[in-house]
Amino acid sequence: MKKERYDVTGMTCASCVRHVEDAVKKQPGTKNVVVNLLTNSMVVEYDEQKLNPALIEKAVDQAGYGASLHQDEIKTPAANKKTVSLAQQSYQQTKKRLFLSLIIAVFLLYLAMGKMLHLPLPLFFTGQKNLLIWALTQMLLALILIVINKNYFISGFKSLFHLAPNMDALVAIGAGTAFLYSLFSLYRLAFGFGHQQASLISQYGGNLYFDSTGMILTLITLGKTLEAKAKGQTTTALDKLLDLAPKTARILKGNQEITVPLAELKQGDLMLVKTGESLPADGIVMSGTASLDESSLTGESLPLTKHQGDSVFSATIVKSGYLTVKATRVGQETTLSQIIKLVDDANSSKAPIASLADKISAIFVPAVIGLALLTFIVWLILGASFSFALSSAISVLVISCPCALGLATPTAIMVGTGKGASLGILFKSAESLQKTHEVQSIILDKTGTITKGQPQVTDVLVSSPDLLTFAFSLEKLSEHPLAKALTAFAQKQKVTPKPVTEFNQLTGLGLSGKINGRLYFSGNQKLMQQQQITIPAEIDIDQFSQAGKTPLFFASEQSFLGVICVADVIKEDSPKAISQFKSLGIEPIMLTGDNQKTAQAIAQKVGITNVMADVLPQDKANMVKKLQAQGKKVAMVGDGINDAPALAQADVGIAIGAGTDVAIDSSDLVLMHSRLSDVTTALELSRATIKNIKENLFWAFFYNVIGIPVAAGLLYPTLGLKLSPMLGALAMSFSSVFVVFNALRLRFFKPSLRTASVEKTMDSADADVIIKNIKSPTIKGDNLMKKTFAVEGMSCDNCVKHVTNALLSVDGVKDAVVSLQDNKAQVEMEESVSKDALQKAVADAGYTLK
Repeated sequence: MKKERYDVTGMTCASCVRHVEDAVKKQPGTKNVVVNLLTNSMVVEYDEQKLNPALIEKAVDQAGYGASLHQDEIKTPAANKKTVSLAQQSYQQTKKRLFLSLIIAVFLLYLAMGKMLHLPLPLFFTGQKNLLIWALTQMLLALILIVINKNYFISGFKSLFHLAPNMDALVAIGAGTAFLYSLFSLYRLAFGFGHQQASLISQYGGNLYFDSTGMILTLITLGKTLEAKAKGQTTTALDKLLDLAPKTARILKGNQEITVPLAELKQGDLMLVKTGESLPADGIVMSGTASLDESSLTGESLPLTKHQGDSVFSATIVKSGYLTVKATRVGQETTLSQIIKLVDDANSSKAPIASLADKISAIFVPAVIGLALLTFIVWLILGASFSFALSSAISVLVISCPCALGLATPTAIMVGTGKGASLGILFKSAESLQKTHEVQSIILDKTGTITKGQPQVTDVLVSSPDLLTFAFSLEKLSEHPLAKALTAFAQKQKVTPKPVTEFNQLTGLGLSGKINGRLYFSGNQKLMQQQQITIPAEIDIDQFSQAGKTPLFFASEQSFLGVICVADVIKEDSPKAISQFKSLGIEPIMLTGDNQKTAQAIAQKVGITNVMADVLPQDKANMVKKLQAQGKKVAMVGDGINDAPALAQADVGIAIGAGTDVAIDSSDLVLMHSRLSDVTTALELSRATIKNIKENLFWAFFYNVIGIPVAAGLLYPTLGLKLSPMLGALAMSFSSVFVVFNALRLRFFKPSLRTASVEKTMDSADADVIIKNIKSPTIKGDNLMKKTFAVEGMSCDNCVKHVTNALLSVDGVKDAVVSLQDNKAQVEMEESVSKDALQKAVADAGYTLK
């Protein structure tokens, strides 16, 4: 199956949409067709073996409209600018027609109503002898307005010719009938003057509707102008995205900086970006440091600092600093282009809620024409004058508004998806936007969704002042995630590691290695037991497990150094987000492969009571199916490859933006920023958008259900209320305008929970870590003691080595830990060792021990 987008011309209302869709659906090989009135576009999914673009375009042409294959596929964001500017072009063209129409219509209305309102008129327009001149002038002005607004007649009669009448057909029939009847009256008036028949002059002198013709066309154009302006505003979010990408890129070729058009930028090029500039493509920072504003892509208000090795994205702005970036994704592969494509695809799709409006629009215009004809006949039967019956029929034609039906859904969808994009929330389709508001249960993957997915140091229990030095020295040689967390923490503490020899990874236990000739260990409780190292009683290992923390124990051959706890910490906004789910009436469920104890510890902290632990990756989708079998609408939030099947199975799959491409491809909704609070924002935005669509549909139906009977004169026998064609045209114009402006209210949507992430400084990042000292037990000997001495004269690691060796050479010294940072030596020795012996050994090495 192939999926293509087409630009469609000639559509004016929901009936047009229906006719175009039906024309293409009839073609063999067509699987699905979605036509969008707001963007004047069509997306067709078809079998290439049976159908091709030429046949699709021919089918649309035979239906009375135009279609052409959309050429501006998103090679760069700027290339798609044409599509968005169509709404602006339409507005400018309609505005010119309105300006000319208003000038002529004012003269026409003044001329037609002047006598009735006793307004001053030139003498050659007053009196019965000038009646024919007065009538002919009205006809000429009305004719000028018809020429200015000829599109209504061309489109309307063309649709009638194809037996697929649209809104323009109603306008053309209404305005045309008023003009033709007025022309007939003009001839009868001329006949009366020529044959001196005063009765004809009196009868037809007051039956001219040239002013109604002109005002119908002008007021409809007024409504179309306001509608076009509002339509242009619905594309504001997408328009802003398109404007973000720079038109050129500065790249490094050899030793020379050159500027190239964005389309010529290639993968692997070195881009140079300075303060105030935006990135032309996605890439990896090769050198430099800069503060980047990513709010355009993620909705994040605070700048993020980027260093060498960090990923950066197209269209993000350098607030301060300078970067050299290697381009990894260019053109349509960039993050910005992908966002634009997702938003564009969502705007081109159709929500299921629009189905009722689609069914009604299929018969709407023919039904209105029939009602107008019925109105005319009934009034004649009831004895009303010909002009009264005709006026009522014309009012029925021009007050009917299929536009409102056609715009009710796409306007709200476009504004809603655009608003979501500005908040870093990408709905892949109108259907996913609608389904999101129906969610009853939400399954949350733990790692990377509720938690940060990056283990961090949480507790440091120090028995030896050099705990971090020895821990860093060992762990920096390991690739284990826990080791990386400890290494990052030590680097922030500016700890200097020592050389390690005879490094060994002990499977299932931990690490070992020699530092300064002494053997050191890092690992779990089993390793300490194996090495006969006593863990202090004040360390409650069960308490760590219950808190979801993993303790790493450190010791030398004879001394316990301390314990460092590492945990996958909870995201700052997760508890608030989960509380918000509950307030929205949605049940949060945590799904994880971790053991029950760890899972419960995390769940308790964030306020989740329903926990599914020890779940294998392949079983996650089955968990979703079980909830669906209970009749629940289920959303799944995840970020990993193992989440992809569950994301696809869920009614709404929500991918964390920092997750894998597989997870994103399997989802219905993508969160650009990896925070749980954006899920609540998506839920609230979906609910607000669907509420807006329902308001629009209600107004579209209510307006037509009430307006058409009033225009037909239903209230005239009892209340004497009669609606003129001009008022009908005015009402019709503002009906569609109301729908569009109601949708625009979504631009002011504000989520109830929106947590801006704050880039932590080194100090604040470490402020959450619990650090405390503990007493070290006596190990491997009952007469051992520990003392700490000050050492003077050390200036480098060689000094440390010399002092250490000097201390260890003293009989009775079991261990010596020398620190260059604080110029101290911690000596573990038998009670019989004298201070003088230690001082002499250190003095012989060239240093002073105090």
